Amino acid sequence: MYAIVPPYLLSRLADAEAPHLAVAAEAARQTLAVTRAYHATRTNLEVSVEGDALVFEGSPAPDRVISDAERRERLPGVRVRGEVDPATGDTAADQAFDGLGETFAFLWDAFARASVDGADGTLAATVHYGEKYDNAFWNGERMVFGDGDGEVFTGFTGSISVIAHELGHGVVEHSGGLGYAGQSGALNESVADVFGALTEQHVRGQTAAEASWLIGAGIFTTAVQGEALRSMKAPGTAYDDDVLGRDPQPAHMRDYVETTEDNGGVHINSGIPNKAFHLVASALGGHTWERAGRIWYLTVTGGSLPRTADFARFAAATVHVAATEYGEDSEEAVAVRTAWSAVGVTNGGAQR
Repeated sequence: MYAIVPPYLLSRLADAEAPHLAVAAEAARQTLAVTRAYHATRTNLEVSVEGDALVFEGSPAPDRVISDAERRERLPGVRVRGEVDPATGDTAADQAFDGLGETFAFLWDAFARASVDGADGTLAATVHYGEKYDNAFWNGERMVFGDGDGEVFTGFTGSISVIAHELGHGVVEHSGGLGYAGQSGALNESVADVFGALTEQHVRGQTAAEASWLIGAGIFTTAVQGEALRSMKAPGTAYDDDVLGRDPQPAHMRDYVETTEDNGGVHINSGIPNKAFHLVASALGGHTWERAGRIWYLTVTGGSLPRTADFARFAAATVHVAATEYGEDSEEAVAVRTAWSAVGVTNGGAQR
């Protein structure tokens, strides 16, 4: 249901007539035609000695299960790796295993959240889904990865921001959810991008200033004129390609895209809250998950957001969390208010 590659991009590729993109165009058409069904603890133990006493400290550990669809469109596929199993030697399977573990580690280290569901739930993934399948998605139960067509898209397991983005949808879902249409859907996509970017930054030990803020970097082949699917730092600049066109994401409400496609523009208009989050992170500096990420996480998991929240409602909720956690006149609260104003959400432009 929640896929990383937006349908408008696949549609552009499906219409490509260039002979050298024949395989990619057909792969895009097949990817668009696939119907994706949606379906609604382990512990690390450390022992140390303090004086004459043994001290036990526990933290959750991931429970990962990787399956192989063997290039068919059937789930879950054949189980190929679990926690006690060695690496398979299959690049996609081992990358998925590692990526799930890195996302798990981020959620625990940053927010003391044990897995996507917050209750040590199993992290399941299926690789090699479909024939030249140009996408990766979360279906409510597991991550699913295609191998790409090889001409425009490479495999999707090599991008930690893709893996964490899709698992981010799971966090949103288990926290009460945001509807997947219009502004609430764009917020759903944006929050997933936040998790994708923060997990990548956590893995690399990057600060807000050091990070690329790209979502899906590395999933395009060298034939594509572009860096990634999206840029949170500069929405609308991730790619500009003869076949795929130009990244259509707006960074301000004055450029909000009114459309009935893509569930009301959920992948397009997510650029606006993405930019707001980047502005907050940049203003606060340091490791983004420590303050900006914490504010967004508490907003999503606090239980006060309705599924139909629009940009203005979400902005007000983040301001409230920042003020509650850090103080009404704190640097954090000021940064959040300033960011939403800068992208035009809190000056009368959010109602659509």
